[in-house]
Amino acid sequence: MRSSRAACVLAMLALGSLALPAWADDKKDNVNDIGNRRVAHRSIISQEKEIAEGKQYAMEIDHQAKLITDPVINEYVNRVSQNVARNSDLAIPLTVKVIDSPEINAFTLPGGFIYVNSGTLMAADEEDELAGVIAHEIAHAAARHWASTMTRMTLLQYATLPLLFTPMSIGTYYGLSAAMNGIPLAFLKFNRNQEAEADFLGLQYMYKAGYDPNSYVAFFGKVVQEERRMPGSVPAIFADHPPTPDRIVKCEQEIKTILPQKPQYLVSTSEFDDIKARLQTMLTTRRRGGTRQNQPTLDKRQPENKDTARPASKGDDSDKPPVLRRRDDP
Repeated sequence: MRSSRAACVLAMLALGSLALPAWADDKKDNVNDIGNRRVAHRSIISQEKEIAEGKQYAMEIDHQAKLITDPVINEYVNRVSQNVARNSDLAIPLTVKVIDSPEINAFTLPGGFIYVNSGTLMAADEEDELAGVIAHEIAHAAARHWASTMTRMTLLQYATLPLLFTPMSIGTYYGLSAAMNGIPLAFLKFNRNQEAEADFLGLQYMYKAGYDPNSYVAFFGKVVQEERRMPGSVPAIFADHPPTPDRIVKCEQEIKTILPQKPQYLVSTSEFDDIKARLQTMLTTRRRGGTRQNQPTLDKRQPENKDTARPASKGDDSDKPPVLRRRDDP
């Protein structure tokens, strides 16, 4: 029994050591060194395996979700995203797609696959706000948060295996089984520490790309105001990591501490306004078209030929409205 507990302790120690970030000795707050530093957490999952998993998940989403297929909109969102990625620590290719959904949402799959809802574009007032949301998701991919979480889960399973052969109460046993098997592997939620790190790195990435990092905080502020105005209306992107006042204050402090103020920033472009208007027009047209398709229509029955058509009444009644006749009428 003691040996089992000792093995469990050793496994938990291994879990803690392996979960330490690889950038412990690096200066992750050095903006000038972005791209030459290592911010990814240690993981037992290879980068190739992570990309392969991400491709599989992306195929499922592409099959189930309703994607924006407009090439102009996709090219613009991809261009903004690739600009941020070039000014980040991301070491793998980035793939970005837009989902047709009114919710303000964006999420990251393993291996550099990012999805942004059309509602995020519509909610952004300027291009820098959109870039801030994308930078946050790129930070998740650069830090390999998914692989780090999966590593912790795998080692936790190894750590709890000796306990399965140790006498214990039935309640403890079922608790361990739930901890080992009750978490879905496909879409794990990032914890608060990972979200805080994504904020920290994302601010640097958008700053490096030329955007004002304060716009990221401003986007947070709009969501908080909307929640206060209409409780329960917080968009899905903030459901698991809400923009609490402490988080906003922390972002503001990091901006003042590690990001030297620039004489000018890229706030927005006329192209952003054009893309947003194009998206609005497309969504409006699509919704109207969908409404018509779901409603019944009344078509006028046309005779197959003149021989089978009912003889016309006396006079030229072609311009008169149709008349409903009784069956016993001559």
